[in-house]
Amino acid sequence: MIGGTQPKILVDLTKDGDLVINAEFAEIFDKEMPKKWKLVRERDNLTKKSRDVIWLEFNDDRTFKAEHKYIEVGYALMMSPFTDSFTWQTTKVTEITEKGDFHVKFKTENSNYSLYKI
Repeated sequence: MIGGTQPKILVDLTKDGDLVINAEFAEIFDKEMPKKWKLVRERDNLTKKSRDVIWLEFNDDRTFKAEHKYIEVGYALMMSPFTDSFTWQTTKVTEITEKGDFHVKFKTENSNYSLYKI
């Protein structure tokens, strides 16, 4: 890179014509940005960290319906980056067992998780 110039953001064009951050760029960028969320799966202590999280809602035919900022039963958690190379995605939430200001414990169709704001 030439000194004094702004870094370039690499993007790809999807089949739908949307611009998304290039997976390689997202991987590098995600490593440089501080992680703000930590997810722990209870059965094996699998731990994942990410910059951000979103909650996904799906139609009955399992196609995408909407994204949300907050957890609800029936939503699935996705951890950033929000590209094809996302950090982690859960199955649908079946029960919210504990909710605090900086954490939430929940059960999905096949696992139990704790999500922490760090």
